[in-house]
Parts: sequence; C-alpha cells; structure tokens
Amino acid sequence: LIGGARLTHHWSGAARVTIVTGWKSVTGHTPMRDQKMTNLRSFGGVSPRLGERVFVDPSAVVLGDVALGDDVSVWPQASIRGDMHWIRIGARTSVQDGCVLHITHAGPYNPDGWPLQIGEDVTLGHQATLHGCTVGDRVLVGMGATVMDGAIVEEEVVIAAGALVTPGKHLRSGFLYGGTPAREMRELSTGEIDYFRYSAANYVKLKDRHLAELEKW
Repeated sequence: LIGGARLTHHWSGAARVTIVTGWKSVTGHTPMRDQKMTNLRSFGGVSPRLGERVFVDPSAVVLGDVALGDDVSVWPQASIRGDMHWIRIGARTSVQDGCVLHITHAGPYNPDGWPLQIGEDVTLGHQATLHGCTVGDRVLVGMGATVMDGAIVEEEVVIAAGALVTPGKHLRSGFLYGGTPAREMRELSTGEIDYFRYSAANYVKLKDRHLAELEKW
C-alpha cells in the first residue's frame, strides 16, 4: 500500500489472450507456434498475456512473463523482457518508441529480485528505461528518463526528460521530479494532473488507428 493506493493489479490466468504478431493475430491459451518469427515470444515455458485491444508494433519485442492490460500500446523498437522475473503493465498505458523495460533476477545479492510493475494510464516517453521498479497510476515518464531497481513512483507523478531515478528512491504523489539524480522540483498543477488521463486516452485512440492499419495487411 503506497500513498493510500494499492499498486498491485490482479491478472486472471484464464483471461482470453490475443497475441498480436507482425502480420497476424493468434488467439487462444496455447504457447506461440513459431517463436523465431514473432515479436511476442515464450521464455521458460511462459508466454506473454495480453488483454483486449492491445497493440504491439511489429518491431517491438515482448518476451516471457509479461502481462499487458486492456488497451495497452507498445510502439516501435520497444523491448519488454520478462525473462528472469515478471512484468505487469496496467490498462491504457503506452510504452513509446525505444523504451526498455526489464527486471532484476532473484539471486545471492538480491534474494527476491525486482519485478517491474506499472499502473494504469501511464505514459512512458520515447527511450525511457524502467528496471525492476514500481510505478503507480497516472504517471508521465519523460523521454530518455531512467527509473532504477527498487524505486517506487506513487500515482500522479511527472518524471522529467532525461532524469535518473536512483535505486530505492521513493517519489511521492503530486510532484515533478527532474535531474540526475532526480529530485523533487515542484508541485503539479491541476491542469498537469488532468493531463495524465488525456494523454492515456489520446494514445488509446492512436493505437486503435494503428490496429486498423495492421488489419489491412
């Protein structure tokens, strides 16, 4: 429980799964049939799980123990790699071009490892890197920003472009953070807080257009 809001999302293993590959859709609960030719790949017997109306660009890679909520969009050249721990991404979150999303494995130096959990209505700007951290709902991570292992970002936070959120840092709700290392800069305005949902809804509309274009192939 963080800042009065629980950041754990529940994912049904029995949910209908639609796997969007480069040029076709594979629907069902079975592992993907041709791992060498798809941008969604199983690892260690675990396949990505996708909600409804998810868009994964043909050039992006989603691998292993990854669950994407409804209306998530994953844009060109993004990498979401759940090969040594799990990754969960909430509904209407956009993972923009060139983002890198990864985890830290459990081992002698970190017995539990660090999974990656991202809430709903989150916008991850181009080439952002998130590694083994927890991000709440309605967060904007600026272009080229990095959020490191064990960091906790509460809901309704802006992380400025190029910022570095160091391991274990806690960003509290309602503030802009920037710099290297990232520090609290100022409180967010009402308009900035309202923008979180606008940004998420805008990317939902855009990914629907891209899905329609892919259906033409």
